[in-house]
Amino acid sequence: MRMLLGALGLAATFLHGSAHPSQVQTLYTAPPDQRIQAFAQDGARLAWFEPGTSRCNAVWVWQLGSAQFRMPTQQTRNVTCRWQVPASSPVGLAIASNDGSTAVLWTLREAAAQALKFDYVLGATVSDPQERRFQQVAHARHGSGLWLGGVAGGDGALLYSVVQVQYVDQVACLTTPDKPGACDLKVSGGGIYRIVGRKLPTAVKGASPAVLLALADRRVAYVPAAGAALTDGHPYASPGLPVEIRNVDSGDPVASVSTNGTPIAISLSDTVLAVLARTANGLVLSWYSAGDGKLMNFVTVPKTTSPIVAAGTKDIVYRVGMSLRAVDVATHKVRPVARAASTPVGLSLWGERLAWAENVGGRGRIRAITLRP
Repeated sequence: MRMLLGALGLAATFLHGSAHPSQVQTLYTAPPDQRIQAFAQDGARLAWFEPGTSRCNAVWVWQLGSAQFRMPTQQTRNVTCRWQVPASSPVGLAIASNDGSTAVLWTLREAAAQALKFDYVLGATVSDPQERRFQQVAHARHGSGLWLGGVAGGDGALLYSVVQVQYVDQVACLTTPDKPGACDLKVSGGGIYRIVGRKLPTAVKGASPAVLLALADRRVAYVPAAGAALTDGHPYASPGLPVEIRNVDSGDPVASVSTNGTPIAISLSDTVLAVLARTANGLVLSWYSAGDGKLMNFVTVPKTTSPIVAAGTKDIVYRVGMSLRAVDVATHKVRPVARAASTPVGLSLWGERLAWAENVGGRGRIRAITLRP
């Protein structure tokens, strides 16, 4: 069986909010020698990506308290099944109720060094588990082309971002490639795209190409890509550009947040935008009103803090090594909440439930803790 004995009972406990604070529970344990490479949650829905060894890669969906569901279906050819997914290769993953069914969006990145590197934006739903290729994203080895940004899901929406990179002066790069600056790259386009069912993606109006995304309450927060790109083509965040919040459906602006530093992670809840930024004095975790963008408070965090945050309405969680810590939004006091057994995968917060995946002895499991009564 793919579920620990008693996991259905634990799932029901978390589903109804009756788990005791400070007690970490194991919701799911993978079969032996099966890792979990990505994890996401949206309400009572969990999703995770299991890379295959002797069998196909798989995306699993679990509505807490019910059976687990595997996708994509193997009755038709798909990209996911045999895609090479090294342990170091990031897999983007998001889950949401979408067009009447539980839907999952995932991204696969080509790890091998190729003249043209192909990445994929893929998805499926519980009602139609066939893989849908939403976009094939490709860039050349020298950096020009399309780059995947972030993915986000929740509250009935699924989003991903793409950044287009090209030469500032392609003729100069071809004719005088050794001249300083001749082959500089710039961001020339892209955007944030919304998935509805199996339809073609549609752009979120007014949203610029982004390197980081977060989603809550039908609003998307994003970190715009800087105007330039790194020498290998990678888009990056700029300290001079504000974090923007827009309505997913209309594209109308909600708030614009100027941060003190370069954002390296963001998270959005119904009421709070959390931004982890690198400043001249170290790493700072700041939080703002999700409604108007006003600064609420901030704390300085250790320089070893990982670039991931999970925002709720009362707490913001971040990670230092294996230590998971929460800062109280109202009092800005920091407290330890749990210690992971290995590097957490997909740390996320829904309501008072903090959940993540981890791999111990080559075997994946999903863990969760209730932060408050």
